[in-house]
Amino acid sequence: MIEAVVAACTRHPWRVVVLAAVLAALGIWEAATAFAVNTNTAGLISANARWRRDEIAFARAFPATADLIVAVVDGDTATRADAAATRLAAALGAMPRLFRGVEQPDGGPFFRRNGLLFLPPDQLAATLRQLGRERALLAPLAADPSLRGLMGAVGASLAGERAGLVGLDDLAPSFTVLSEALGRAAAGRRPALEWQALLTGQAPPPSARRKLVVARPVLDYGALEPGSAAIGALRAAVQRLGLTPDQGVTVRLTGDVPLSDEEFATVAQDAPLTLSLTVVAVAIILFLALRSFRIIAAVLVTLFAGLVVTTGAGLLIVGEFNLISVAFAVLFVGLGVDFGIQFAVRYRAERHGEGDLQPALRLAARGVGASLTLAAVSLLAGFLSFLPTAFKGVSELGLIAGLGMAIAYVANLTLLPALLALFRPPPEHAPMETASLAGVDRWIARNRPVVLAATAAVVVAGAPFLASMSFDSNPMDLRSPTVESVATFRDLARDPDTNPNVVEVMAPSLAAADRLAARLDMLPEVARTVTLSRFVPAGQEEKLAAINGAAAELLPALSPAKAAPAPGDAEIVAALHQTARALRAAAGGRNTTGAAAARALADAANALAAADPARRARANAAVGEEVAVVLGQLRDELQPSRITRASLPADLRAQWVAPGGRARVEVTPSGDTSDSGVAADFVAAVRTIAPDATGAPVTIIESGRTVVWSFIEAGLLALAAIFVILVVTLRRPLDVLLTLGPLVLAGIMSLEAASIVGLPLNFANIIALPLMFGVGVAFHIYYIVAWRAGVVDMLASSLTRAIFFSALTTGAAFGSLCLSRHPGTASMGQLLLISLIFTLLAAFIIVPAFLGPPRERAEALDLEEWAGRPREDLPAD
Repeated sequence: MIEAVVAACTRHPWRVVVLAAVLAALGIWEAATAFAVNTNTAGLISANARWRRDEIAFARAFPATADLIVAVVDGDTATRADAAATRLAAALGAMPRLFRGVEQPDGGPFFRRNGLLFLPPDQLAATLRQLGRERALLAPLAADPSLRGLMGAVGASLAGERAGLVGLDDLAPSFTVLSEALGRAAAGRRPALEWQALLTGQAPPPSARRKLVVARPVLDYGALEPGSAAIGALRAAVQRLGLTPDQGVTVRLTGDVPLSDEEFATVAQDAPLTLSLTVVAVAIILFLALRSFRIIAAVLVTLFAGLVVTTGAGLLIVGEFNLISVAFAVLFVGLGVDFGIQFAVRYRAERHGEGDLQPALRLAARGVGASLTLAAVSLLAGFLSFLPTAFKGVSELGLIAGLGMAIAYVANLTLLPALLALFRPPPEHAPMETASLAGVDRWIARNRPVVLAATAAVVVAGAPFLASMSFDSNPMDLRSPTVESVATFRDLARDPDTNPNVVEVMAPSLAAADRLAARLDMLPEVARTVTLSRFVPAGQEEKLAAINGAAAELLPALSPAKAAPAPGDAEIVAALHQTARALRAAAGGRNTTGAAAARALADAANALAAADPARRARANAAVGEEVAVVLGQLRDELQPSRITRASLPADLRAQWVAPGGRARVEVTPSGDTSDSGVAADFVAAVRTIAPDATGAPVTIIESGRTVVWSFIEAGLLALAAIFVILVVTLRRPLDVLLTLGPLVLAGIMSLEAASIVGLPLNFANIIALPLMFGVGVAFHIYYIVAWRAGVVDMLASSLTRAIFFSALTTGAAFGSLCLSRHPGTASMGQLLLISLIFTLLAAFIIVPAFLGPPRERAEALDLEEWAGRPREDLPAD
């Protein structure tokens, strides 16, 4: 039947070509008008999984926790970071078409006004006492927010020292802060005044110089980078506002949206290089295999036509591709070209013996039709085995790739012969067999026990490595660590206060959430929990009384009735020199910490006085800006209001209590969750109390389990389906085992080798397993059919030539992925190369040793059934 189809196609090649062109045009039209890739990674796993239902329910109740851009604002000082974050949040909030919401965790007007209420009583008392002592420093600054006013504040402090109200050593920390700031200004850099250290004498923790702005962008999942418009607008706002390193501010982006977008961008950035290398390598390999530009053209045209038809048909079936199913094109090229090479190499071998084009094409169909059919059916069954799995991304990939295998099979038995008939390649003058390999065939035949024993020894020796094979479920390990979003994410994860790897739990009410949080706080794996109740501080009456008392003394000094006029450069220079003289006089000849700090500050003041006027002007402007910000913050902090749940900002309440009353509990780990073992222990501990917990660590762990189980399930189904197909076709259970046994061994050795070189399985490279399974099934089927047909010297035959060049083509197509700067893509290429090496080793060495000498042809294959004619009509070879 296959031979009859090929004969009909070669008799009427134009009809076949026109029909193929029409189908290809329809595929191109469908791809051009309906092509879409849904880049939403959340949809890659079925929503029916329990943990996915919990995740979806939580996201619906608290949408502000998903699809976020996190702007990490680092400043030279805490004041500068806070001011920059406030300005950035305001700018993003003014773009509602791009951002659905903008928040400042532990920042913004609410926390700025009421921050003192959240301090412990003893820390609040100490802060208020220190502010009272610095009243003399604050008053001159409030009246004259400039370098001149700052020098006046230093003079007021020295007056207090002379009056015995404060010691010079007590002023040393403030003097050190000022001397560093003036030194930066004299060097032409923006002065960094750490006002908390200046006012209290104690440097703030490093975390105080970091603020977060969290934005929920409007996403376009039809684009490769769904958040590109919002991210571009955010970066433009950063530049427009001057939030740059030369202004003492650094803004970096992370969050799930930048992480995904930059990952896609990294992959796309390497695509031209990998594609170019693949095209060049495949072209060279095809030339070495087929030696005729006409035959190569026929194979490539067939491959392209099958690809565009598969693309159009796939879009009709699934509507849109996902980030996994879009890889069907890679699978189609890698496996579809194998069908073309098998047919073309067999055609060349028949053309060498037959001489004429038409008979050679029919004989090629007769020779490879059975093995191509069996391979195609097995591949179809293998890919369709992914349909029942919960990994939706791969189930759709299996559906489209299975359809592609059917299309590739039909195309290579119809369009390829028709094109060869039209292109009319020249006769073949050299045989396709490699006679020099016949000696290897005979050595394997004579030493079968040695080969089989060596194979068993390698598999057994590698068993411990297979047992220790791990699955890396951390998506951060699949991303380039040099990308901004990844580096920033890892930076945040090192700080318990900003660790994004938190678990979220939803309780039926706030009271229930508080009770649940109290239980979770008792776990050693938990650092802290947060509910809405955290934002209603305890002991407010006492705290408000203390703050109001301090405000009565400080607010008049912070709000002078009249401000001094802006100073000129000469006045600033005079103030610097005057302060330097006063500092040296205060230090005198003393050898104390305070005296040394005073002399250092005097040197810095004189250096700035001697600097370029433009530098003093920039320093004066910077000091004026920061003084205004600091005094404004102090005025706000000294006028808090009693906080109740009802008085909390509406957007803050919405983040923690859903409209129906369900409340959110955020659980932060005590350990480093970048360690998969620590993350697993943390999630397991939390879920003993809250089984429906969700969040990034839960998603990572559960998605890893889902993916691994999906591949195990699909692998078992594929083996079962292919086993049934081979049993029905080959009729002999032993032959089926001889076909699948070496394939299983090749897979085991591939995983053992990957473990030895330190290559764990992950979400990216695990996709390599079905591909190499498909390649291995096809190769082994080609050999078993040839063996049953009585072929001897298998390695010397044209079949091995076809398999070798087909494998090289697949290796070139996927080996180039190793060069990718994206770790996940590179790991996929590495595992593919490892698997390909052992697949070929199994096909060329282990399979012949398993099979042994061919059976008598009378027992080998029911050729009447396969070819539809008596044996005596078949050629001797």
